[in-house]
This record gives sequence, structure tokens and C-alpha cells, in this order.
Amino acid sequence: MLKVGIAGARGYTGEELIKLLIKHPNVRLTYLAATLENAIPISDVFPRLKGLIDLKIENFDAAKAADKCDLIFLALPHTVSMEVVPKFAKKNKKIVDLSADYRLKNFSVYKEWYHKAHKDKANLKKFVYGLPELYREKIRHAKFIANPGCYPTAAILGIVPALVSGLADKDSIIIDAKSGVSGAGKKVELGYIYPEVNENFKGYKFNVHQHSPEINQELSKVSLSKVNVIFCPHLLPVNRGIYETIYIKLKKALDVNKILGIYQRFYRQEPFVRVRGLGRLPELKDVVGTNFCDIGLVYDAAAKQLIVVSAIDNLVKGASGQAVQNMNIMCGFDEKAALL
Repeated sequence: MLKVGIAGARGYTGEELIKLLIKHPNVRLTYLAATLENAIPISDVFPRLKGLIDLKIENFDAAKAADKCDLIFLALPHTVSMEVVPKFAKKNKKIVDLSADYRLKNFSVYKEWYHKAHKDKANLKKFVYGLPELYREKIRHAKFIANPGCYPTAAILGIVPALVSGLADKDSIIIDAKSGVSGAGKKVELGYIYPEVNENFKGYKFNVHQHSPEINQELSKVSLSKVNVIFCPHLLPVNRGIYETIYIKLKKALDVNKILGIYQRFYRQEPFVRVRGLGRLPELKDVVGTNFCDIGLVYDAAAKQLIVVSAIDNLVKGASGQAVQNMNIMCGFDEKAALL
């Protein structure tokens, strides 16, 4: 059995990781940590786990975590993971980091968007970007995984087939994205409290969201040329889910069935991407609570305009589920273990 720990186990992604891992046939949870004064049973934090796991959650101690774990999930705030990764790397432990600290490969870009200089440049190049649909073989041989962000996961999966096939005008891509409130984590800020979110809908950080460079980095990589999307996120009055409507101008008019075929062939062997029939658009309820990314297509031939809808659960395929999927690939387990 693989001994696994979670740092940041009190957050939304930490809770989701626990729920997935306690039903994993090849894993034993051996360490849970958060910022605490005293160790307490995890069921005191999440009563729904009573009778399912008897492990205590304690104040984070990197040395203790390394002794108890073969692999650790870091469900920590951005700019914190880079402080602790070197301690695990020295102990030869596998790491899946759910923060943004190891996603961006350019140090200056990281500093520009996260307002802090990167402190672990030595390990940054060792991390593999953990999007299995693009990098499965690299993930299989990796020890360190940078788990993608939720918005980028939905965006990249929705755009890549059109981009790598040469259909897309790479300078035309517009992403109209919506997220449930849990995407902001468990922070207490006015904009995320119930009276502000309920019965409301708003945009924020248009084209200045910290996920923009992550999306651009990965799309530029697969297209072998610079890509800069327009990215406009919004906050939905729901707990969880990512729903992105993506506008892609095509270089030339094509038969709609050919476009559908390109998407279906690209994802034909992917267990967690479901491409719908033409005009059949996914809904959040289709994916919430699952590790699936559902993709729908609409095409206006006269305007050469492809509209892609990409929907995921931000806490599963957008975070903890994808992290477990990456662990499964790294460790040679069934990729779908604990996820179906």
C-alpha cells in the first residue's frame, strides 16, 4: 500500500482528497496536516467522515510528514508550497502540488502574477505539468507533479484539439469562464460571503486573472508558437463547478462533422473527457461530483466561428480528482481508481 499524506487537509481540496483517497484500493492515508494548535480527529473537522477514517489532523511538520509518507499532496495556498517542497525533495518523496507554485516555468512571470519571487528554482524544472490528456507519459515517469488550475484545465481541454489540428486562428481565442464560489477557497472576504454571492452574478479580473499565464503557457507549448487568449472569469452563485464558453475563429470554413471528428479522435482514449454530439451542450450538474470534463460544440460555418463549451467540477477534475488521477499514473495504478 502506498502511504499518502495531505498538507492543507482542512480546505475544500483537502477534504475532497480525503473523500477520494479513503476509497482508493492501493492507498493508505497516514498523515493529515493543517495550521492547528492541537491535533484533533479529522472527523471533528468534517463530521461526515465519522466512522470512515480515524486519523488525526495535526499542525504541519515536514520532517514527520516525510517519515510517514511515500507521497504527499500539497493542498496549500499559493507561494507556500515552494517553502516546503525542498524538504520533501531531499527525502526522495513523490509530490503532487495543487498550488500554482510549480506550474509556471518562467520565474519572472511567476513573480509578476503572484507578487513574490520564486524560492525553489532548483526544483521548478523537475515538476511536470499534471494534465494527463497531454502529458501522461511524462507524468508516468515523474516524481513531482504541478497539478493544473481549475480554469486552465477546462480551457486547455476545450481548446487544444482545434489548436493542434491547425484549425484555430490562435489570435482569436476568447474564454468566457464561470466558477462556483469554492474556487476561491475558504477565505473570508466580503465578495464571497452568502449575501454578496446569492442572487448575484459578476465578472472579475478580466484578462488579469492569475490563471491567464498558465493557459497561455500550455497553449503556446502545444502550438509551438505564442498564444495569448482573452480570459474573462465570472463568479457563479453556486458552490462548485466550472463552465467555460470558448470562442475560436477557424482559419477556413469546414464541415461541422469534420470538426466534431477531430475532437472525438483527440479524446477517444481519454477516460475522463466526454465529447458531446453537435449542439449538445453540457451542464454543471452533468459533471459536479465527478472527474469528467464534458465538451460540447456549436459551429457557425458562415462566420467560421467555433464555440466550445467545457464543463468540470473545480474541486475534482479541477483540483483533487485530477491530483489523484496524476498519482494513479505516477504509481502505476489503474488511472480510474477511486475516481469512478
